Amino acid sequence: MKKLLVVLLVATLLSACSNEANDKIRIGSAVTTESQIIAYIVKGMLEYYTDEEVELINNLGSSVVLHQAMLNGDANLSAVRYTGTDLTGTLNQDPISDPQKALAAVQRLFQDEFQMTFFDSYGFNNTYAFMVTQETAKKYGLETISDLKDIAPDLQVGVDTSWMNREGDGYEGFVETYGFDFGRVFPMQIGLVYNAVSQNEVDVVLGYTTDGRIASYDLVVLEDDLQFFPPYDASPFADTELLEKNPEVKQALQRLVGKISTEEMQRLNFLADNNLIEPAVVAEEFLKENEYFSGDDTP
Repeated sequence: MKKLLVVLLVATLLSACSNEANDKIRIGSAVTTESQIIAYIVKGMLEYYTDEEVELINNLGSSVVLHQAMLNGDANLSAVRYTGTDLTGTLNQDPISDPQKALAAVQRLFQDEFQMTFFDSYGFNNTYAFMVTQETAKKYGLETISDLKDIAPDLQVGVDTSWMNREGDGYEGFVETYGFDFGRVFPMQIGLVYNAVSQNEVDVVLGYTTDGRIASYDLVVLEDDLQFFPPYDASPFADTELLEKNPEVKQALQRLVGKISTEEMQRLNFLADNNLIEPAVVAEEFLKENEYFSGDDTP
């Protein structure tokens, strides 16, 4: 009888611990500076507007790993997800160039297939972009990607290794859309391209629009005038059941919709990557500067 009571007591305690863990808000974030900053912004908002216990699960390697953590129940909220990445990756759909259509498709498919909510965008689009130095832009009068066409055979270009073989928005698709190829293309790790162009080792590089190193190296972002690159609008992402049980969580996240522009996200990344300020500090200062968006009505 005593053994039975002990077993029942242990089972009850384990169940209570499990329920306590399930009640936590567990925010998953990737390894990038951007993901870390946004994760701390989300954590700060939730702690400011709710009484929920909030835990960060940092340094998840990719969107695939992040999604698996959500499916496993290890996380129930993702700090930042991108329409273009999830549409072609997690959802295995063709790229959609129209930002609103891409967002609508991602929101519908995630809700239908996984009962997960993809919020409207924070306001920034972290997509691919070709970049040059100020000197190169002035020398050739470069403002758009199409401006590269006449000089492309003489250019050396540094690009993200993974971009070379991407279907749809990769190198092959780029050549087909813009109608020109470059003289030499050097695949490399994305973190190396900015230094390569600043040191004149290459003439043009492919980077990300919100990268803080654009400002660090004073680079010129060329306009994607043929709108080849699909939108990678960034949004918070959560388990729908969590939001239904905790409407204040949804309201807190909605306060951030449309509040972080591409330029602002680039600035926040710059503070962390260039000025070596911890992402948690960057996030806290951002929230304080904006008074936790307390004056904004939520939808």
